Amino acid sequence: MSHSPQSPAPHDSQPQAEGAPDAAPPSVARSPRARRRRTLSLVSKREAARVSRLLRAEVVGGVIVMIAALLGFIAANSPLAEGYFALRETKIGPETLGLHISVGHWASDGLLAIFFFMVGLELKREFVSGALSKFSTAIVPVAAAFGGVALPALAYIAFTAGTPAAHGWAIPTATDIAFAVAVLGLIAPRIPPALRMFLLTLAVVDDLIAISIIAIFYTENIQFLPLALALIPLALYAFIAHRFSARLARSTWGPWLILLPLGIVAWALFYSSGIHATIAGVVLAFLVPVNGRQGTQLAETFEHRFRPLSTGIAVPIFAFFAAGVAVGGASRFPFDPIAIGIMVGLVIGKPIGIALVTWILTRFTRAELDSAVSWRELIGVGALAGVGFTVSLLVTDLSFSDPGDADTARLAVMVGSVIAVGVSALFLVRKARAHPTRASQEF
Repeated sequence: MSHSPQSPAPHDSQPQAEGAPDAAPPSVARSPRARRRRTLSLVSKREAARVSRLLRAEVVGGVIVMIAALLGFIAANSPLAEGYFALRETKIGPETLGLHISVGHWASDGLLAIFFFMVGLELKREFVSGALSKFSTAIVPVAAAFGGVALPALAYIAFTAGTPAAHGWAIPTATDIAFAVAVLGLIAPRIPPALRMFLLTLAVVDDLIAISIIAIFYTENIQFLPLALALIPLALYAFIAHRFSARLARSTWGPWLILLPLGIVAWALFYSSGIHATIAGVVLAFLVPVNGRQGTQLAETFEHRFRPLSTGIAVPIFAFFAAGVAVGGASRFPFDPIAIGIMVGLVIGKPIGIALVTWILTRFTRAELDSAVSWRELIGVGALAGVGFTVSLLVTDLSFSDPGDADTARLAVMVGSVIAVGVSALFLVRKARAHPTRASQEF
């Protein structure tokens, strides 16, 4: 995704004679087209290696989440349905602290905070030293992500305008990176690495937008006292993370015994304040140093310690309960405006928004697609961004209190995501077969 200028033509192999005039400056030697900036190129070998490791983890996480969601859907439509729904609605937790909530609520507000912590950590990495640290490498995925949010939201509103259901406009705007990367590895393993990195960065920015939407549009009746009190554990957390980063990076139990309890207290206070508790995970991640030798070590320690919790426990449990929709129950799928708006947003709005904004940038600025990337593949990746599972289901829970509306939206998210995979395959599978010898980085 780098916007580095194209290289000029190679110099003559003969040495320059002594006293000969200097070679023409690049601005003279290059053609007008060569002065354009490539987009969707890899930033650096180090960055590419880090992205490769992250993508491998996302593939594994995506497969696990798929299985968990499938099991939840089967349980909700089997003889086990009564026990499944009873378990999801069982309330646990201390009443005195206002945390006596259902198991399903714990999964969405509690366990997903771990997922959002990992998202926040990746966001900070990108802003400090990754593709989002420079304007030239950030402009395309950032702009494309906004396009991929705006058009699905407008598509949904077009079908629900003037009704209470319009409150769910943010449901089709999210991209599930774990699902998307896992599917990409299955349907297009030979896709150019630059496009994989583009999808990852696009999804990271998409998550940032989703986090902002949740914090701004889905927060009501803020209690400022708990929010003010949350500053105490957050300040302690930040001080310890920066002051003792080297020791914590080498310690086996330090992050668990010192920082985790502070994070839990901050999460509980965020929950009590009325701000969605998952935002606490993002805030905590942004307080972790990610630059410098010691900061990088601590960030990597956190990633190794907490990613298995996120990909192997937190998100799968959430998916298991969120995907439990009884077909033929309270749902009005597929002809309800909620369902139509979500599916149109995910399947059509996402790829058009992403591809259109990218085309505008390449048409009216100095950016151009890397030679290894075709528009067909870019549209395919844009369609894959329509796999909006985890965050879309979370926004569904925040949007609707009516069980019928919520179940309709959940089914629409799941079906729309599956259709988005099919659309993506139409653009990517054929292209991958057309270039069977093209080398690509493994996940």
